[in-house]
Amino acid sequence: MDRKRMLNDIGIVDFALVELMLFLDTHPDNQEAIDYFNYYAKVKAKMMQEYSTTFEPLTKEYAAVNNKWKWNCGPLPWEGVC
Repeated sequence: MDRKRMLNDIGIVDFALVELMLFLDTHPDNQEAIDYFNYYAKVKAKMMQEYSTTFEPLTKEYAAVNNKWKWNCGPLPWEGVC
């Protein structure tokens, strides 16, 4: 799958998750919505992992997937030294 398609698909799932969160704000006991949210959260995590492995991480949490991204390195005191 190409980069643009993967990013688009991640965006679609992310949009669904935001909408589900908004719905759950007003319907916190709706088990069907909770189930959908949990399902799509897992789908997004898998998609993010696949994208990070294939191309580059989209967030710091996924930088450790292939260990070539060292986002903690930098000159600032709170950043790690590599």
